[in-house]
Amino acid sequence: MAAYGLYTHIASNKFRSMLLLAGLFLLIYVLVYAGALVAEVMIDSGRTVDYYLTRASRDLVSALPWATIAAVAWIVIAYFFHQKMIDAVTGGESVTRQQQPRLYNLLENLCISRGIPMPKLKVMDSPALNAFATGLNPRQYAITVTTGLLKALNDQEIEAVLGHELTHIKNGDVQLMVIAVIIAGVVGFFGELFFRLFTNLSWNSSGSGGGWSSSSSRSSSSSSDRDSKGSGGGAIVVIIIAVALIVLAWLLSQVVKLALSRSREFLADAGSVELTKNPDAMISALRKIENRGELPDATSAVMELCVDNPREGFADLFATHPSVKSRVDALVKYAGGRDPGPLALPDETSDQTETQDRPSRPGDQPPPVTHGPWGDPPAQPSNPPPLPGAGPAQGPFGPLQGPLQGPWGRHR
Repeated sequence: MAAYGLYTHIASNKFRSMLLLAGLFLLIYVLVYAGALVAEVMIDSGRTVDYYLTRASRDLVSALPWATIAAVAWIVIAYFFHQKMIDAVTGGESVTRQQQPRLYNLLENLCISRGIPMPKLKVMDSPALNAFATGLNPRQYAITVTTGLLKALNDQEIEAVLGHELTHIKNGDVQLMVIAVIIAGVVGFFGELFFRLFTNLSWNSSGSGGGWSSSSSRSSSSSSDRDSKGSGGGAIVVIIIAVALIVLAWLLSQVVKLALSRSREFLADAGSVELTKNPDAMISALRKIENRGELPDATSAVMELCVDNPREGFADLFATHPSVKSRVDALVKYAGGRDPGPLALPDETSDQTETQDRPSRPGDQPPPVTHGPWGDPPAQPSNPPPLPGAGPAQGPFGPLQGPLQGPWGRHR
């Protein structure tokens, strides 16, 4: 992949990412508007649809400053404490050169070669093969790798994975992804809150005889049946609109996260090749990580930051990462790498070897006897005696030592 193409892709991706983040932030206001619709129905369920839409719009305008302050406060809290939250979930611990000299030296060499500030290095105790980068500023940047990754990958492959995560940091992907996860968390939190309020509202309405609030039970005998039906229908229509907005906001927040994550994995793979000059190492690392990166205790937000996320959504619509095959195909096409296909881990091959080489036990079956096409070969003595009167055979450099053996037995 040409350098010009790579860097223009990075610049274009950053611009599109900022637009997506702005759209993600607007989803918060969509949720506020949906909450205003629900609140207006709870206050008075005997109005028309136009009335509720107008009142909710006014409520949105008055609530904009408070919603913005709440979202910014959420982001500020996550800015300072997101790394501690992630470490609490994954169990990652900071390591020094003395504790992990191999890993530390590989990362330090990559950073020195390109003048990149060295991020913190963390290791989490897990047999899974995965790694991820976190942080919102140079003081917070950290790369976390699993013990399973260190055991299964060689130095060149680990260097490729570290280059992948360093590219995420250098391109600003980590900051955008962390902010996207935070804002999507706000959308999910308020969406669930409003959905619970709506569920509680509908439950109370069924217990009160079908009214949405206490004001719905006040009906005068002078009101016509048409007005009462129109008012009740208006409340139901507005509730349906509010639920649709909540579901739409949640779905769009997931789509935005997917758009941010999927497009960046290809660029991070290419950036790793640019750092290490070794596309084959990145390909073999991906092949070993393939289907082995599941972190059982990690949340979906953490898995979205990893090198590979094996969790797949419905019909692969909500998969946060492109498939390993598509990433490998891109490296083969643009970086000139070679795809060895799915790879077995060293411990898997060693288990097979131990099964074959371990001593037999009383309950084990004996190994099968090898037979030739004409039956068992006759037993031959290890050192057959020399023929009477036969001297040592002469070769071009003197007498030959030992019995003469040909492909069909001993020469006579």
